[in-house]
Amino acid sequence: MSEFTLTLIKLAFLAVLWLFVIAAVGVIRADLFGSKAAARAADRAAAPPRPAKASRQPKPPRPQHGGNAPTKLVVVQGERAGTVIDLTGMPVTIGRAGDATLVVTDDYASSRHARIYAQDGQWIVEDLGSTNGTYLGRTKVTRPMPIPPGVPVRIGKTVIELRK
Repeated sequence: MSEFTLTLIKLAFLAVLWLFVIAAVGVIRADLFGSKAAARAADRAAAPPRPAKASRQPKPPRPQHGGNAPTKLVVVQGERAGTVIDLTGMPVTIGRAGDATLVVTDDYASSRHARIYAQDGQWIVEDLGSTNGTYLGRTKVTRPMPIPPGVPVRIGKTVIELRK
């Protein structure tokens, strides 16, 4: 091989090595300081609330199909298996944070991982920008999705279901 070819190979190797270092620093920075989604959520939380037309309490979900609506959230798998939360119409937050409605101590759960809330007579699951994702059945939750009763919602090693 010529001297020129060896120099090009060395420079290409050096460029790939620097790209790896930059990517590793980016991952470490995101782990230490949070992702952009977490920063946006913090900005929204810090923003002053918009004035409402009338202050109303959230309505509980309307029964579907003659009182067929779920009334409780049950942890069916994971460290908190057997835990039951009554669904009152108020949002249920799930995560490692101490102020979450359902606190999970799973390494695969984010501090504010997901939220379940009532809307138009059904319960909706929403991923809150978690690192490892929320799954409804086998589908990754990328936008708010309705939860059918009995379909598992997986957050890390914790699996929950809506039941009557």
